[in-house]
Amino acid sequence: MKRIPSFSIDHTRLKRGVYPSRQDDDVMTWDVRMKEPNHGDYLSQGALHTIEHLFATYARNSKWQDGIIYIGPMGCRTGMYFLTRGLSEQDVLDCIRESYRFMANYEGEIPGAKEEECGNYREHSLEDCRREAAEYLKVLENLTTADMHYQYFLD
Repeated sequence: MKRIPSFSIDHTRLKRGVYPSRQDDDVMTWDVRMKEPNHGDYLSQGALHTIEHLFATYARNSKWQDGIIYIGPMGCRTGMYFLTRGLSEQDVLDCIRESYRFMANYEGEIPGAKEEECGNYREHSLEDCRREAAEYLKVLENLTTADMHYQYFLD
């Protein structure tokens, strides 16, 4: 079998940030890398699950909603996948920044976290989500579209 492109990124050098991971026709997959891979610091399952719910809820209600296709967690628990259509790099960065600001300050009931709405409704942590979002905002606030490229991490 062919090696898939995402496995061609040197994860020993990959830093936190936002990267265009792949393009399929008009759909762009973004790597929202919240943690450095293989450094022993990963998102807890509760944080990851709550980030998924809040990120999706905010982004799909934002001014960029028509360009949002999917938001989902990485199995390695180092970040999120963000699939978009028709959004510029600046739009994507702005949407992610605003989403993480929203999460860092969110108070209240977690959207979609009731038993009848979620397949694992007990495994959420708003506290961990808020902490992780605030930590990642430190990266996002200094990020520019020029930083959003994998070229330094290809093996």
